[in-house]
Amino acid sequence: MYVDRFVASATRAGATVHRAVDAAAAREIIRKILADRGAHRIVKGKSMVSEEVDLNSHLEAAGMEVVETDLGEYIIQMEGETPSHIIVPAIHKNRRQVGKLFADRLGAPYSDDPQVLTKIARKALREKFLSADAGISGANFAATDTGSLVLLTNEGNGRMVTSVPKLHVAILSVEKMLPSLTDLPAFLRLLPRSATGQTITSYVSIITGTRKAGDATGAKELHIVLVDNGRTEILAGESRDILKCIRCGACMNVCPVYRTVGGHSYGWTYPGPMGLILTTLLTGMKKSHPLVDASTLCGACVEVCPVRVPLTELILGLRQRKVRERFSDPRERRGMEAFAKAASSPALFGLGQRLAGAFWPVVRALGG
Repeated sequence: MYVDRFVASATRAGATVHRAVDAAAAREIIRKILADRGAHRIVKGKSMVSEEVDLNSHLEAAGMEVVETDLGEYIIQMEGETPSHIIVPAIHKNRRQVGKLFADRLGAPYSDDPQVLTKIARKALREKFLSADAGISGANFAATDTGSLVLLTNEGNGRMVTSVPKLHVAILSVEKMLPSLTDLPAFLRLLPRSATGQTITSYVSIITGTRKAGDATGAKELHIVLVDNGRTEILAGESRDILKCIRCGACMNVCPVYRTVGGHSYGWTYPGPMGLILTTLLTGMKKSHPLVDASTLCGACVEVCPVRVPLTELILGLRQRKVRERFSDPRERRGMEAFAKAASSPALFGLGQRLAGAFWPVVRALGG
């Protein structure tokens, strides 16, 4: 209902809305929009769903230049890496690594001063903005009553991407819908506080349709690509609460597993507690079943989640499904079955204790 309402409102405002059932459809829709208009130089704002559908490589294979303009994304794009955090993509890099990268790739004098490095990136990106044929952005929220896209950013690149080029393509997943623009203030408080500890982000952009007569800025042509990619199926299932996630990244910041192994260890777009749930649901249990064990179930993620997603319950549900669908390790399964049988029998449990006591000196000797 909300998606249909958004499509109607955005169309009235002058946008062209496309629906993509899966990643392949999203990539091809955007490639065709750009190719039909002869767009070769693309500037791009931060978008996790574009990472999910692997948009950049598809456009580059079609001969287009795609430049990430979020500073963290810009850094890892030059390194040929993927984001390790949904809010801070290059959190795994230190300033010395970035300084060396800029010296090697941009020909800038080496510096590890963050202010100097920011100025170097700003100068390089400014040229890209001014020469771009099109801009691609994500969206944090979408208001169904007005057809508006809402972008929260701190660097100003989002506003440049959406207003300087004549063509703007926005890509977002279907769960980003808000019933009304009047619902936005609550989320403007929730998201920045949980994501970066800010009262509000430096820039809040509300984009409603194309540039109108008398407007000083704005794209002359706006295409909005709504990506499903399995979300309708998730909505109909027992893990639907994960679609409440507003992508603040707070669960990652407190997760002991994420803090130990880092974001790249999760193997796909979304790391951390919300990531292991989404990854398993979107890519399938067969491919991602090892991920559901990447949690201590300590509950820290639940405590900090601003929209009260029951993350530990969802992870437990996936673990139960993993066992039901027999994706667990057969040795682990047999071991647990044997333990269950022994634990339910006082005689067997007592025998196990005595055997463990008898072998304990041997175990200690081997360990020493």
